[in-house]
Amino acid sequence: MTTNPDIRKSAVVFGATGLVGKELINALLENNDFGSITAVVRKQLVLTDPKLKQIKLPDFSKLMDLRDKLQAGVFFCCVGTTIKNAGSKAEFARVDLEIPKNIARLAESLSIPSLVAISSIGADANSSNFYLKTKGEMEKAVRDIYHGNLKFVRPSLLMGNRDEFRFGEKVSVAFMKWFGWLFAGPFKKYRGIYARDVARTMIKISDL
Repeated sequence: MTTNPDIRKSAVVFGATGLVGKELINALLENNDFGSITAVVRKQLVLTDPKLKQIKLPDFSKLMDLRDKLQAGVFFCCVGTTIKNAGSKAEFARVDLEIPKNIARLAESLSIPSLVAISSIGADANSSNFYLKTKGEMEKAVRDIYHGNLKFVRPSLLMGNRDEFRFGEKVSVAFMKWFGWLFAGPFKKYRGIYARDVARTMIKISDL
């Protein structure tokens, strides 16, 4: 059954050029429940669709400047990097902690009904691991800022086709493809997961 276009939902995706972000955009475009999708990006997506609008924003600290253009039913935060790609722990924290906080502030100011954000399995603000500690601090900060329907997804190893080559990740993905079945019972949550499956889950829980 086709949804009435007059009541279809709208979504804004932050981090649409990343592994999960690209899969999320594709899934939203295929989903008849969504009538319009806005991608806030640093660089344009090589993709055109009548439902898709792209807004280029090199500096995500200036998100509030776009306030009048980003009213929607749901915000999806797919922003994230690695310490290696960021170049330093401080730059990693700027991306993975400060940008989600800015998105949460924007969502709260606009009374966006739902916000779904990617975190990481093992996220813990008290962790001795810097990556997991930062993810945990991000979750706590976003909860403190945003008071709507908030959901976090905590994937383990993300699998899919990235634009950049990551040797360690390629090895891990190959291992998961061959031996992921060994991660059973309480260890099942550590299995690798395809980005497209994470994207579909994010859409599914955005209404809960």
